[in-house]
Amino acid sequence: MLLADRKLLITGVLTPQSIAFASAQVAQEQGAEIVLTGFGRAMSITEKTARRLPDPPDVLEMDANDPAQIAAVADELGRRWGRLDGFLHAIAFAPTDALGGNFLATPIESALTAFQTSAYSLKAVAAAMLPLMRERGGAIVSLDFDATKAWPLYDWMGVAKAALEAVNRYLARDLGRYGIRANCVSAGPLRTMAAKGIPGYDDLASVWGRRAPLGWDITDPEPVGRAVAFLLSDWARGITGEIVHVDGGFHAMGTDLAPPGGGEPAR
Repeated sequence: MLLADRKLLITGVLTPQSIAFASAQVAQEQGAEIVLTGFGRAMSITEKTARRLPDPPDVLEMDANDPAQIAAVADELGRRWGRLDGFLHAIAFAPTDALGGNFLATPIESALTAFQTSAYSLKAVAAAMLPLMRERGGAIVSLDFDATKAWPLYDWMGVAKAALEAVNRYLARDLGRYGIRANCVSAGPLRTMAAKGIPGYDDLASVWGRRAPLGWDITDPEPVGRAVAFLLSDWARGITGEIVHVDGGFHAMGTDLAPPGGGEPAR
């Protein structure tokens, strides 16, 4: 199994439709022991969802913008396992006035919230977990949405994802000496709870299947979860600072594809 004897921290699990849930499920199927995090009012949702995993894991409270809570999780994992082999950063948030075509009017406070929660938190969690990973090395994976393009209505979340990609590269630079890898998975749009908070997300998702040469099922997060498991495993030990696209090939196409047999692009 890819992740036999691995001790992993998985953040961002909400509903069973989430990418983080799919990642947690695949990780367990591949032999990992996992702990989840949740916080605030969503904590009860995470705890309920955790019971649907093959081996229901514990859920620790961690607000990724609260250094004390991050440190408390690191301390608990140290007591429990004495080490950490990797973690999934599946944390992102932007206030409503930072999305939906409001880019030019977004106040600095909302832009900073998007940056801190969606990008800086990756560094914050990585720094706190470093003492648990320094001796054996390991892997950090974060969930991304292609930040090389400006997307309709994505606004300051798109800027935050660009920052996340940069943070990932700098972590790869600074943590490589400890044998710790840092990579992003840029997923295609999926019908998750997080996606519901992005205005116009369904319109964006509807375009995906017309351009992705492999097609794209917005209800199936398992392909992304499998890519996360791969990057957390030793099979990816030569990969760091990378952005792996799991989007059906959408990112590589310049325009919508013609339907089978030729003719006009599919509508």
